Amino acid sequence: MKKWHLALLALLPSFAMAEDKLSSGDTAWMIVATAFVMLMTPAGLALFYGGMTRAKNVLNTYMMVFIAYVLGSIVWVLWGYSLSFSGDGAIIGDLSKIFLKGVTTDSLSGTYPEFVFIAFQGTFAAITVAIASGSAIERMKFSTWVLFTILWVTFVYAPIAHMVWGGGFLYNDGALDFAGGTVVHMNGGLAGLVLALFLGKRKGYPKEAMHPSSVILTALGAAILWFGWFGFNAGSEFAADGVAGSALLMTNFAAAVAALVWVLIEWVVYKKPTLLGAATGAVAGLVAITPAAGFVDVLGALIIGAGGSVIGFWGVAWLKKVFKYDDSLDAFGVHFLAGLWGALATGLFALQNLAWDGSPLKDHGDRAAQMMVQLESVAVTMIFTAVATAVVYFVSSLLTGGGRVDEETEVMGLDEAVHGERGFNLK
Repeated sequence: MKKWHLALLALLPSFAMAEDKLSSGDTAWMIVATAFVMLMTPAGLALFYGGMTRAKNVLNTYMMVFIAYVLGSIVWVLWGYSLSFSGDGAIIGDLSKIFLKGVTTDSLSGTYPEFVFIAFQGTFAAITVAIASGSAIERMKFSTWVLFTILWVTFVYAPIAHMVWGGGFLYNDGALDFAGGTVVHMNGGLAGLVLALFLGKRKGYPKEAMHPSSVILTALGAAILWFGWFGFNAGSEFAADGVAGSALLMTNFAAAVAALVWVLIEWVVYKKPTLLGAATGAVAGLVAITPAAGFVDVLGALIIGAGGSVIGFWGVAWLKKVFKYDDSLDAFGVHFLAGLWGALATGLFALQNLAWDGSPLKDHGDRAAQMMVQLESVAVTMIFTAVATAVVYFVSSLLTGGGRVDEETEVMGLDEAVHGERGFNLK
């Protein structure tokens, strides 16, 4: 047996003791981390997406993200948590904790209350489906989106979360995903592409200029996302310890590297460094480091952040132009592609002395074996998400009389036509 295996086994008694005792420090940190992640969706992502949308659809874009958080939170508490984190099924959990049955103020998840764990994980479910909206804005019916959100969190997010984090077969195979490379970003980004393909291109795309309503709002949204990501990644250690501190630092470092790389690429290719590029690059770096944050050192974070930016830029500037799909706000290009890179890079750069939480890190010292597990996890996520999202969209569209708004509504803009409001009252 390898020396590091023996060292980990020696720690097992201390982990077992910790699981039976409430830690006020861990509890306080997890409550704060949950609040950080909550801010990411109805503030950070909503502004990030809203600023990139045309002025006539900015309010609708914000509303789609906002309602995704609302509905995702409700579904999660009622049955999503149970499907994700109860039972021992290979693909999905059971309903033994439906409506949080059996969970009390005395229930613990490790060293902090289970209620806090439920709240923390619920913010992940909500932001994942919200990410998908970025590919579908400016032409998707709000009623279809509402039904899609409920069904998608239930039948797509919950199974993926269970498979990777909740005791499913990918978890047992040793797949590494510290904070959501596969579960959140690949999952949400690919769902967005499926929506974009089913809905079709926006009227006038790509010939008509579709200018962002406010790059400043997008940059502000990116800054709020960056702030919230500290809870997203460092909170996924589930303890106030050194690994959480390392995850926080690597998250910030990778995002900064990615922002700089994106700006430099733009400067070379387009001769102009843009604020939109800096904001998008930072998000690409944050996405890429997410699955690896608690597993890597500075060198790994640097390579992962830079790689996420390069791959994200390639997806945004080249891939969608070649294949001619209308990924409105580049949810697929940034979240899926950077998330895919991060998931695979985790296997390449993960260190043996970081972030061991008792999950079976199969052959962690064997890079080739771990890479096979990582490839398995990304392949399963891609296949399951693509097929299940297509089914969920078909059902949602069928029950709401079609998923796309009529031409008159699209031309007028969804803000006034659907919501009777304006994002900007400038006249």
